[in-house]
Amino acid sequence: MAGKDRKKQLARQRYERQEQRRQAEAARARRLKIIGSVAGVVVIAGGGTATAMVIGKDDNAGGRCTYKPAQADGAPKNLGKPPKDPAYKGMVTATVKTNEGDVVMSLDGGKAPCTVNSFAFLAGKNFFDNSPCHRLTSGGLNVLQCGDPKGTGMGGPGYQYANENTAGAKYLKGTLAMANSGVDTNGSQFFMVYGDSQLQPDYTVFGKITKGMDVLEKIAKGGSDPKGDGKPKKKVTIQDVTIVGN
Repeated sequence: MAGKDRKKQLARQRYERQEQRRQAEAARARRLKIIGSVAGVVVIAGGGTATAMVIGKDDNAGGRCTYKPAQADGAPKNLGKPPKDPAYKGMVTATVKTNEGDVVMSLDGGKAPCTVNSFAFLAGKNFFDNSPCHRLTSGGLNVLQCGDPKGTGMGGPGYQYANENTAGAKYLKGTLAMANSGVDTNGSQFFMVYGDSQLQPDYTVFGKITKGMDVLEKIAKGGSDPKGDGKPKKKVTIQDVTIVGN
């Protein structure tokens, strides 16, 4: 092969490698979106699609909550929906008991009343019991995602509701927030931030972790499969969620 042709071949190969890296980085950036149960879009974390009704911004107006039907894998029959009137308007303590240890959270019923109302309702129905935490991410996202009884990333309670407390939201270490598949599609999936996370303010912040950060850090240290965004290598199961309110 002539020297000039060889240089062209090497340049082309170098360009192809750069293009592959660029595409891989773009794909990874897309995956960094926190995905929940219901969609009208492809559910990246679960690898499927689901249809849902979109909730308007005024659905939770007047201090009452609106929970609308939505399709979701594994939605229990006869689960019902939370009451329209929020059960808590102040701080609520939730303890998530896992096989790796307990994580204690302070839920903010003042800033996210409908979200806390739903979370407490599901806990009371034992919805979270024996469910896996199906997603662990790192490299700028740094969250453990749970709340899908099927562990596929597409599971949910069979209803959805509007976003709350997102204006100027920061997802710093210790933040507790809801996963979604787009605006106002909250269900049961939530995520716990074990290291400052680079996310847009699109996810309802409904509390903070007050105890058990060491549990999350231990889980994070175990890594995920695939690396960076996948199921925790060390299986994590929620055994029970208890709520203590004022």
